[in-house]
Amino acid sequence: MGRLPRRTWHLIRTDAFGADPRGERLERIRRSPQFRDGAFRNPVPTRRLADGYSPLSVSRAQLAGDRTRRMPAAPVPLHRLRPLDLAEPPASGLRLTWLCHATVLAEIDGRRVLFDPVWGERCSPFSWTGPKRLHPMPVDLAELGPVDVVVVSHDHYDHLDMPTVKALAATDTVFAVPLGVGAHLEHWGVPPRRIVELDWWESAEVAGLTLTAAPARHYCSRGPRTHPYALWASWAVAGPEHRVFHSGDTGYFPGFTEIGARLGPFDATMVQIGAYSDFWPEVHMTPEEGVQAHQDVGGGLLLPIHWCTFNLAPHPWEEPAERTVAAAQALGVRFAVPRPGAPFEPADPPAPALWWRAVAAVPEAGGLTVPDGLASPASAASRRPTRSTAATAEDDGITV
Repeated sequence: MGRLPRRTWHLIRTDAFGADPRGERLERIRRSPQFRDGAFRNPVPTRRLADGYSPLSVSRAQLAGDRTRRMPAAPVPLHRLRPLDLAEPPASGLRLTWLCHATVLAEIDGRRVLFDPVWGERCSPFSWTGPKRLHPMPVDLAELGPVDVVVVSHDHYDHLDMPTVKALAATDTVFAVPLGVGAHLEHWGVPPRRIVELDWWESAEVAGLTLTAAPARHYCSRGPRTHPYALWASWAVAGPEHRVFHSGDTGYFPGFTEIGARLGPFDATMVQIGAYSDFWPEVHMTPEEGVQAHQDVGGGLLLPIHWCTFNLAPHPWEEPAERTVAAAQALGVRFAVPRPGAPFEPADPPAPALWWRAVAAVPEAGGLTVPDGLASPASAASRRPTRSTAATAEDDGITV
């Protein structure tokens, strides 16, 4: 799509592509310390693709791989979330419900926060093509009940879903987004008074909670090229008694330690551990890096996210969960990998259960990381991909 003529691009552009910032929003973006040389920049030099790869070569490689390993062989065993499951407040004051991919409902000190909500069938600007969800949502959006604040990490389609935003725009919820992303929301009908737009390290008080946008190593784009005027972020949400961290999408970088020092420690973290690849090692974490990031920010319990729902990378469908469990066990990290839709309290997490194995398309030769007795400390290290080395900072539409 990056090679399409401008006239063709405008012909296929749909409402889902959103809108570009203008006016005071654009001026605020240009004043941001993260905005340099005409675009937002990462905390460390970062490439969207490793050296030697192009979008076309990546597409060819993905199409040539074994696609049967990249999706479950049977329906994902969801927990059908019902209003009764959430009728009583959490005894500890903090409850998490992983709904799909990066979508999590956090009930924190009497408030409800919905992270990166995606109820759409495809993470795509088109209804007829693009990655289609591998399992239904465990609850209808209308059944979820009131939400005090929606937190969005960045504008990619698997994190910012136009139909979901439009449905939530009809409620009284407040949207907290990184700088520039508010232009999409306004374009889709969210009133400006209900949009809180933050730069890294900025905070806002919403419904008795303190929301802080923190650095992440990624990029924004809803079209064929990197969006220069939209920022990405991880998020810290603090209530009177509890704190949680949502990584959004990010490559590993040393800044997690500073996030923990300034905003942590956290009772629970929701960390991206899926959709990694040697094609893009600097913008998504491997499971082992996700576990390390959880430790860096001072996390109590780890909830792995960003896997299971969409086929977005060449790794096997179940591999992110397998490798996360192995790495967490090896390092003594507390974790929970619930079925989508199953609420739990980080203070009293459910016993580990490898539920994904019942539906994974695992070859007869094996390939699973975690033995039946849970993790083998050596298994995660033996399967860790090699990371690329030096990064460049060329503005070629790929580097951010």
